[in-house]
Amino acid sequence: MSRYEALQRIATQVAEGELSFPTSVAVAMKIRNALEDPECHIDTAVRLVQAEPLLSARVVAMANSVAYNRSGREIGDVRTAVTRIGFATLRSLAMALVARQMAGAPASAVQQRIAAQLWAHTAHVAALARVLARRVSGQDAETALFAGLVHEVGSFYLLSRSGEYPELLHAETVAQSIVPEGDDPFDEPASVIEHALTLAVLRRLGVPEGVVHAVQGLAAGYLAMPPRSLADTLLLATQLCPLPSPLHPAEARAADGALELLVGADTLTAILDESAAEVASLTQALSF
Repeated sequence: MSRYEALQRIATQVAEGELSFPTSVAVAMKIRNALEDPECHIDTAVRLVQAEPLLSARVVAMANSVAYNRSGREIGDVRTAVTRIGFATLRSLAMALVARQMAGAPASAVQQRIAAQLWAHTAHVAALARVLARRVSGQDAETALFAGLVHEVGSFYLLSRSGEYPELLHAETVAQSIVPEGDDPFDEPASVIEHALTLAVLRRLGVPEGVVHAVQGLAAGYLAMPPRSLADTLLLATQLCPLPSPLHPAEARAADGALELLVGADTLTAILDESAAEVASLTQALSF
C-alpha cells in the first residue's frame, strides 16, 4: 500500500465518523475541557494542573520564560505560575498537551524521532506566531500561540495511525502531493487529504472556528501584504521556522528578503533579532 492509499483509507474512515484518539488524549482533554469552563476557579485550575506532572512542568517553565517573566523573578509553584501566565495561556498549554499526546506512545525509534521533531517544529512555530502577532500583524498574541500549537495536530493524529499504516511515515511522497499513476485523476492530492484530516481533528477537539479558519489558510499559502490576519500570522511563522515538519520536509520557506518586504518599515530581521531570546525561551518552555 502506498502512503496516498493509506491517507485515502483514513479519510474514508473519518468521513464515516471513525475518528478515535489514543487513550492518553482523554485525560488531557478532560483537563482542557474543565479549564474551558468560564466558572473554573483558580483553585480548581491549580488542582487540575498539579494532577498532570507534564503539564505542571510546562506551566512553571512558561511562567519563567522571557515572554512572561519580565521582572526576572523565578518562581517554582503551580499556583503562582497560573496567576502569572493567565487562563488563556493555561488553556493553550492544556491543548498543547492534547496535541502532543495525539501521537500516542511511539512503538518504534522512527516514530519517536518523528514525534520529537514534529513537536520541536510546532513549538517553534507557536513561539514565532506569538511574537509576530504582537510585532507585525496586530493579532491577539495568545490566540496566535494557540494556533501555532495546534496547526500540526493532524500530523500527530497520523502518527497515531502509523502502527496500522507504516506508509504514513514515508514523507518523501508527501512533498510531491500528486495522485499516483493509474489512480483516478480526479482524486484529491495527498496534501489536500492531509489538510482535510487536520481540519476534521481540530473540529472534533472543539477548537474555535477562528483558529480552524487560520489553519485552513495554511493550505492556500497566500500571505497578504502586509500580514494582518491570524492566518497570515501563522503562515509567516511557518515560513520563518528554521525547523521543517518531518512529515513535510520539502515545504519551501520564503526568502527572508521577500518576507521583509511584506512587513514594512520595521524589517523582519530587526524584529526577529530583538525577539530571539523570547522565541528561544518560549520554545524551550513548550518542550514537552
